[in-house]
Amino acid sequence: MYQYVKRALDIIFCAIALTLLPPVMIIISILIKVDSKGAIFFKQQRIGKDGKHFDIYKFRTMVEDAEKVGTGLNSYKNDTRVTKVGEFLRTSSLDELPQLFNILKGEMSFIGPRPPVTYHPYKYSNYPLDAKIRFNVKPGVTGYAQINGRNSLSWEDKFKYDLYYVDNISFLLDLKIFILTVFKVIKMEGSYDLKHNKEQSTSLVGK
Repeated sequence: MYQYVKRALDIIFCAIALTLLPPVMIIISILIKVDSKGAIFFKQQRIGKDGKHFDIYKFRTMVEDAEKVGTGLNSYKNDTRVTKVGEFLRTSSLDELPQLFNILKGEMSFIGPRPPVTYHPYKYSNYPLDAKIRFNVKPGVTGYAQINGRNSLSWEDKFKYDLYYVDNISFLLDLKIFILTVFKVIKMEGSYDLKHNKEQSTSLVGK
């Protein structure tokens, strides 16, 4: 039953946000265009509920085609591919605002496991059975892994937190994640990957 309540809450809060935030989103769009060449929005294929692919939307924070150069999908502190405006958007998490449209379309929820790209760390069919359980629920803008380390976590740790969330999903847990996410955003924590996770991430892809 909570899944239906959760969807209703997503729609209500998404409608409120899309009523109040357009001026902020317009200002961000202008700053992105003034700051660097390229599109305002970044679109990327991700894996959603039940393994279905969808396009996730973000404000662009890096130079165009950044994932094809440098450290690829991994972005570390002082990454030269990140634009000046992009640095602020990342640390403040404002780059995630366009995902309100993903929520409205029913592809995402405010709270849930973050959706991985379609090929990293695995293709959907290659995920271990226990890790694949994370796809039993809609992905979220923030989740249990995000309040426990975000990008500083290894993939194994992310899977553990995601599985805990799926096994214990409830209104109170979602409320806890939302409140702690606000504090994390205020403190601007976990915007970048940690280099000690790169080796593990690379080895997972090869499996």
